[in-house]
Amino acid sequence: MKVLVTGASGLLGGAVAAAVRDAGHDVRTFQRRPSGVTGVEDVLGSVTDRADVERAVADVDAAIHLAAKVSFAGDPADFVRVNVEGTRTLLRALRRAGAGRLVFVSSPSVAHAGESIVGDDASPADPENARGDYARTKAQAEVLALAADSPELRVVAVRPHIVWGPGDTQLVERVVERARAGRLPLLDHGAALIDSTYVDNAASAILAALYRVDAVHGNAYVVTNGEPRPVAELLAGICAAAGVRAPAWRVPARVARAAGSAIEGVWRVRPGEDEPPMTRFLAEQLSTAHWFDQRRTRTDLEWEPSVSIDDGLRRLAAHYLP
Repeated sequence: MKVLVTGASGLLGGAVAAAVRDAGHDVRTFQRRPSGVTGVEDVLGSVTDRADVERAVADVDAAIHLAAKVSFAGDPADFVRVNVEGTRTLLRALRRAGAGRLVFVSSPSVAHAGESIVGDDASPADPENARGDYARTKAQAEVLALAADSPELRVVAVRPHIVWGPGDTQLVERVVERARAGRLPLLDHGAALIDSTYVDNAASAILAALYRVDAVHGNAYVVTNGEPRPVAELLAGICAAAGVRAPAWRVPARVARAAGSAIEGVWRVRPGEDEPPMTRFLAEQLSTAHWFDQRRTRTDLEWEPSVSIDDGLRRLAAHYLP
């Protein structure tokens, strides 16, 4: 099978491209810079450019769509352009090219409205109530993708939750840098239970969804390790792996949420060079429980995670060894 993987220059996209390659398939990647994955065909371009997308989808049998604008801040129009319109452009191109399968890689944030999630399954994507530009536009894109599901183009959405691992710049690197600088607080007592997903498990689940799409198309699945941990424990594990002191100072969650809203307003007018130190969405993620029932995911996708949280932390520690 010839499989297109978009967004393969990121941590998860690269792991997915490698997993599909190792399963014996012909892999083409599509993103703005080289993927760095050996043994695949790189096509450079943007999901916002119709000609680039049509070049990328030529002759493929299936696609795994990970390319997205992932950020806590930025111009709202950029999120729409990449996440929503880019997905729309890809869907049209796949239909014209006759590709039969699409795994749309989404996020549990598409159905998170700021309250705790305690053992829920995958709720419908909710663009109206999702928090932040990223979550709202990913929700819109997932709605588009699943609406395109048909006998000719079978679509399944997979929502890996808090993906991390060696080389991760989105979560691990920021946690380590802020902890090292003493700028990483615990909200309340850091006791909220959260699920996370080691990167190899997320990649294998997405590959499983590709194989099972004929049976499960039209559905959305949350993917996690199935090992919820208190926020403080997970952050401490990441910090220990990197050899930095775990966060010990606390901020009330209500204060962090108010501060996050204020910082978002400032960032829209005068954006900084990096991500804002706090947003309302981030404060909600760090102070509310969000762990998920994995029974339907594992049964329908015929998948189980192979790397435990503790094994993942040991691999992370090895990554940080001098």
